[in-house]
Amino acid sequence: MVSGTVEDIDDAAREHGTPGGADMHTWTAGPFLGFDTETTGVDPHTDRIVTAALVTRDARGTRQRTWLIDPGVEIPEPASAIHGVTTDRARAEGAAPREALEEIAAALVRAVEDGVPVVAYNACFDLTLLEHELARWALPTLADRLGRAPSPVLDPLVIDRALDHDRVGTRKLGDLCGHYRVEVLESLHTAEVDVLATLQLLECLLGAFPELPARSLAELHEWQRGCHRDWATAFNARRAEEGLPGVDLEWLPSAEPAAVRTLPV
Repeated sequence: MVSGTVEDIDDAAREHGTPGGADMHTWTAGPFLGFDTETTGVDPHTDRIVTAALVTRDARGTRQRTWLIDPGVEIPEPASAIHGVTTDRARAEGAAPREALEEIAAALVRAVEDGVPVVAYNACFDLTLLEHELARWALPTLADRLGRAPSPVLDPLVIDRALDHDRVGTRKLGDLCGHYRVEVLESLHTAEVDVLATLQLLECLLGAFPELPARSLAELHEWQRGCHRDWATAFNARRAEEGLPGVDLEWLPSAEPAAVRTLPV
């Protein structure tokens, strides 16, 4: 089992053959690329992206780019109530999905190829959603472009769940911001605000758990992968007992995206 100790990070790294590479102790200064989406719903396999944000943070400061997308389907009222984008607004102001998705994917791939860690809260959701959207619009997925799942990725949800697993309560982004005293000046549930909060949350986690900056990005990526699988296995077992569907066991989309090719536009 992968759990939340520094020794377990070492064990996971050895198991997966990850190096204790030259980036150890230096990557915490950045750069980072934060990523978040707001969507038509909560199923990453079938729902669509409505807004997205990429936020770069490095020695020069913080720069962000956002997208409003016409998802090509009705945006359900419960989703609009969360992120504030209605179907009418998306149709009137939103970019064409194929154009926007290509821009998002290209920016993420450039970062990954440059070794910049992608920071995403509940990365399993957002990156899986993006892969399905790219395939839906006949665009190469991230896995297609990279020949592998994107890495390194840093996911504050997975990290917190592993290193403070005995804490009770929910672990939504707002919950963790409150717990780690991250100041959020605007309401969450707009993509760019959520990304900025996630980047601040990562900084707090690095301060709270010194075993994190003591490890390389490669080690941490593999450790998170194992942590997610352990959590998802236990979560799915509980869901099965209740007759409910589970979640993906794999933390990030693999380089075998054929299954999403059958999704209709």
